[in-house]
Amino acid sequence: MDTFALIVTIGVALGFTYTNGFHDSANAIATSVSTRALTPRAALAMAAVMNLAGAFLGSGVAKTVSEGLIETPTGKTGMWILFSALVGAIVWNLITWYFGLPSSSSHALFGGMVGAALAGGIGVIWSGVVDKVVIPMFLSPIVGLIVGYLVMVVIMWLFRRSNPHKAKRGFRVAQTVSAAGMALGHGLQDAQKTMGVVVMALVIADIEKPGDPIPVWVKVACAVMLSLGTYAGGWRIMRTLGRKIIELDPPQGFAAETTGASIMYTASYLYHAPISTTHVITSAIMGVGATKRVNAVRWGVAKNIIMGWFITMPAAAGVAAACFWAVNLAVG
Repeated sequence: MDTFALIVTIGVALGFTYTNGFHDSANAIATSVSTRALTPRAALAMAAVMNLAGAFLGSGVAKTVSEGLIETPTGKTGMWILFSALVGAIVWNLITWYFGLPSSSSHALFGGMVGAALAGGIGVIWSGVVDKVVIPMFLSPIVGLIVGYLVMVVIMWLFRRSNPHKAKRGFRVAQTVSAAGMALGHGLQDAQKTMGVVVMALVIADIEKPGDPIPVWVKVACAVMLSLGTYAGGWRIMRTLGRKIIELDPPQGFAAETTGASIMYTASYLYHAPISTTHVITSAIMGVGATKRVNAVRWGVAKNIIMGWFITMPAAAGVAAACFWAVNLAVG
């Protein structure tokens, strides 16, 4: 197996993790920053640390990515398939980051894997794609919307006789905990996705066997790159999530973050499903905002975000397929 191809693929995988960090850091902290519960730098530092910790809390999502979506490719062609999948995901991440659109890094990666696999003549495990990606893609935002609405209704009922200013102060403090929980869930989900790709590369290179535990160095490298990317910050997307959908106050921010974190832990531990943190927190914000009044949510912005959800997988798949054909032409 060509060592150069392996090193390049792992390097690009870590590059993807970095873009995932700055692209998705907004998920964990936008609500805390917009409600002024945390300063941007403090929020980013906290999110970076919790992302790092979250990466070590499980491996079920990594197993789904490495074994459950496409058949493990072989040889140099297999390595270039992984390389192309990652390039497709990175390109789409950068495009959506530039336009401030909170699309899903996860679905960019899965779209890239499917597109590169099809272009390279490798079998796609469609049942795995449907069960672990497509169904959660539609289900998690619906759950986020409903649960976010219900959590906010419960908070409003419990604190209906409280002094509003005191309550807001309390929730501002509570948001540091809910934002930390959100960042921990992001690390648990998104660091594992890249670990799964790196494990696939090691299996192709015959360094690891299918089903082997994830090497510690892979966990450390993916966790560190995700944290570095998170600390670099995703200001454009943060602005969209924190301000453009709805103006949040601390109780609403707490409700949205608690909802998002709960759904991510459930998906990770019970279903090993690699869900989109972007989808979950965005829908939770919408659900929370709808308790104020339905037209308090800027549904036009929400519509653009939802359109981004539908085009992310096909767009990343197209870029990945084109990349594979180009690489195949260049190196054979």
